[in-house]
Amino acid sequence: MASVDYGSLSDEQLVHTELGFEHVLVQARFRHYTNQLEDTASLKKLRRDIARCQTEARRREIEQGLGKNALRDLHRSSFEASAATDAGEGEAGGFLAGIVDKIKSDD
Repeated sequence: MASVDYGSLSDEQLVHTELGFEHVLVQARFRHYTNQLEDTASLKKLRRDIARCQTEARRREIEQGLGKNALRDLHRSSFEASAATDAGEGEAGGFLAGIVDKIKSDD
């Protein structure tokens, strides 16, 4: 994960970054459960990046007098999960497409 200055991001970018990290974390957990994840330390890094985003978002909410998760609720609808995938993962659904191909070839 690249070092990001979360304080310099806009509110929308911060929320989208957090949601992107969560999306990647779910994918990484699935790959971990299926023994396809090579770098298991990435799970811890992703959790910490999510926590950093949440901390910065909460600081901004308090500063603006907003309730908890107000920024997330405000900007969640404009988030697209497809933009959050890592460039190293290849085409969308790459490893799942491989599983589907294996299942189809068994028939």
